[in-house]
Amino acid sequence: MKRAIVVFGSCMLVMAAGCEKGQSPSTSGGPSSDRTVVVYSSADKAFAELIFRAYEQKTGVKVLPLYDTEETKTAGLTARLVAEKAQPKADVFWSSDTSRAVALVDQGLAAAYVPRTAATIPDRYKSATGMWTGFAARIRVMLYNTDKVKPAEAPRSILDLTQSRWKGRFAIANPHFGTMSFQTAALFAKWGDARASDFLRRLKDNGAVIAAGNSDVKDRVADGRVDVGILDEDDAVVAVREKKPVAIAIPDQDGPEPLGTPLMPNVALLIQGAPHLEHGQRFVEFLVSAEAEKILAESDAAQYPLHPDVAGPTLLPPLGTIRVMEVDYLDVARRLPSMDAAVRNIFGL
Repeated sequence: MKRAIVVFGSCMLVMAAGCEKGQSPSTSGGPSSDRTVVVYSSADKAFAELIFRAYEQKTGVKVLPLYDTEETKTAGLTARLVAEKAQPKADVFWSSDTSRAVALVDQGLAAAYVPRTAATIPDRYKSATGMWTGFAARIRVMLYNTDKVKPAEAPRSILDLTQSRWKGRFAIANPHFGTMSFQTAALFAKWGDARASDFLRRLKDNGAVIAAGNSDVKDRVADGRVDVGILDEDDAVVAVREKKPVAIAIPDQDGPEPLGTPLMPNVALLIQGAPHLEHGQRFVEFLVSAEAEKILAESDAAQYPLHPDVAGPTLLPPLGTIRVMEVDYLDVARRLPSMDAAVRNIFGL
């Protein structure tokens, strides 16, 4: 597998081991009509709006969005979808957390739909029966403050953060929510409950700082409150573009048994009983299309297209050069309850 070191601006992007978040939920007003589609989205509002505007201009259909908060990323909207199951209000769920979206399938909230525009997306990133479709993926990275950490001394693995030299010097987002939730549940799927719980306990004992979300992790590293943080690549890229004293390391890329970094597709899910079923289907077609992936790849979201013929973000290494953690997305989703219980027990969250 090819390895690379990419130098970008004032920051070194190391193949080693976007946005401003925190938007409040909001909906567009107006009554339902034959020309509307209701989309619940845990994607960052700034990026989701790029897709919504493009779709409205292309079709004339009005998108009525509901967003989640940074602190309860994805978990807030999934809870709302469950509460509304008997009388659905959403047509489509655009989830930035693969596992939380896939978990809704077992609860009967998804309607089967196989979008034609997803035909070239690899099968491992979508349901064979059309219950969910992945698109526009992100990876998890580590961001470190270059005023405090030299590149040669930067952690190369998430396991390094259990070492005494990093005690109290690193931050993670609350593992109950968002992509930190996915990454943690993926470890439970990969390692089993006992080993994954032990890892969380070692992080706590080593003084892990629990941040409100990925954007908060980015800010804490950028201003030097912590030296290192685990977060999504889009947040890390924002700090680099803002010329903060930071560098990005993609963890767990080498060693005798490299773990790899999680690859987390966004997920498009058609809601069972969608009030605007036809418009919901058409929006899913657009959301998972090469056209939408191109928009997200070229924006500050810097997300990796899953259509093989769409170019990836220019400021990140090609996806084919990155060692990705091998996980079953349905297995990850089913590990969420045991992972959540362990997080409550260990961190008291």
